[in-house]
Amino acid sequence: MTRVKNDIFAGVTAAVVALPLALAFGVASGAGAIAGLYGAIILGFFAAAFGGTPTQISGPTGPMTVIVATTIATFPNDFSTVMTVVFLAGIMQISFGIVGIGKWIKYIPYPVISGFMCGIGVIIIILQINHFLGVEGYSSIVYTLTHLLDTINKLNYEAIIIATITLSIMFLTPKKISEIVPSALISLVFMTYFSIFMDFKITTIGAIPMGLPEFIFPISFDILKLSTILTLAITLALLGTIDSLLTSVVADSKTKTKHDSKKELIGQGLGNMVCSFFGAIPGAGATMRTVININSGATTKLSGIVHSITLLIIVLFLAPLASKIPLAVLSGILIKVGFDILDYKFLKVLNKVSKQDLIIMLTVFLLTIFVDLIMAVGVGITISSIIAVYQISKNTQIKIRRSKVAFDIDIENHDVEIIKVTGSLFFGTASALDIRLEKVKNSKKIIIDCLDVSFLDISAIFTLEEIIEKFKSKDLEIILVLKYRHKRKVLTVDTDNVFKNIKIYNDLDDAINYTQKYELNNG
Repeated sequence: MTRVKNDIFAGVTAAVVALPLALAFGVASGAGAIAGLYGAIILGFFAAAFGGTPTQISGPTGPMTVIVATTIATFPNDFSTVMTVVFLAGIMQISFGIVGIGKWIKYIPYPVISGFMCGIGVIIIILQINHFLGVEGYSSIVYTLTHLLDTINKLNYEAIIIATITLSIMFLTPKKISEIVPSALISLVFMTYFSIFMDFKITTIGAIPMGLPEFIFPISFDILKLSTILTLAITLALLGTIDSLLTSVVADSKTKTKHDSKKELIGQGLGNMVCSFFGAIPGAGATMRTVININSGATTKLSGIVHSITLLIIVLFLAPLASKIPLAVLSGILIKVGFDILDYKFLKVLNKVSKQDLIIMLTVFLLTIFVDLIMAVGVGITISSIIAVYQISKNTQIKIRRSKVAFDIDIENHDVEIIKVTGSLFFGTASALDIRLEKVKNSKKIIIDCLDVSFLDISAIFTLEEIIEKFKSKDLEIILVLKYRHKRKVLTVDTDNVFKNIKIYNDLDDAINYTQKYELNNG
């Protein structure tokens, strides 16, 4: 009974957090605020009921909203075709789940994901500039930037006041308060009433219909547009897949559980497919909402279902109140969302990573903003693969045909286990080390011998960081044996002091001696 109460409380809390974001993403997409709410309700319910991450909260997200906005701009005055894109994306996600494509997502290099997410964040920020300044917004990044001078000439100072205060609340609300009442909700309620009290003449969301959404049949399009439709659907499906599974990994780390990627993609695809029948915008697993859900005590799928039911009650009975919400308030909320999407983990070490990682990240970043999201990821993966193949082939010549990573247990002595890694440790092989370590049992200390590792990239370093943190929570000690240049590289990007707090040796014998001394002292 306690678990049920916790899930209900967590679900209601997640709904409170989701409300302003759903409204904001709905408006930002071009489909309208109600489409964002419907998306949060429908996807949230189906992803919770049929997905593979029990504590995950799903709904409209920043990255998905950007694609929906692009789709609506591509097919203006043709909402049926837009929903066809959403429908096909849902079908594709279900297919991804059935064939198990989720397991391949982990092979996307970290700089690619970083550049992609930073690009999405910047897109959201730029597209909200006009609403922040009280001017009608554009759906194009380039158009928004090239017409910035025209926008400045049309400033609405009342909207700027509202948006600035909103953004200040979003950034400055103390964490202790935002954990109880989300800053987005504080901004939404307070600034809406403030604008009404001051009788500001600014643009609002407008009328939001009460009641349930109408059913529409999405399969309707011009055969000549099929290529564009499929491209957008693939983009939406892949982005939704990446977005959701990354959130699932976050949920795993918070709950110490393991998600089912196949079920998760089926649940996400089913939810997005149903969204298309009701004119709702699609979405994915939402990291912030999921973390708040877990922190509020969620442990089962019930929390996600309660989240959707709570939002449905709000739509049925309180929708008219939302009509007074200024677009300037939503712009302030979305600009904060854009900043939150930026990958600060990578940005903090931008001047310390290798030139290859930096080039990949910046290439994906710029292509995401100014060209196309699918092309950005495709180009990023291609460049990463070329660099990886070059490094492996280069090291193979030196290491005498040693082109694959091998993991061998050298000794097994009660509390200590040594795992030897040979070859190159990079984005394509780092996860194999993680999987191998999952099988290690009955050991208090694990020595990872990387002296024969010829290449170590940023993705592998971050994977090692996650491994250390994970085993630390299990009271297991990781001891690294690295070449001096790899040790220096690891410590250079160690902004969170994960590696500085463990033993790192340049010689395997030194590591073994350390464990033997430990056993003697504690035997």
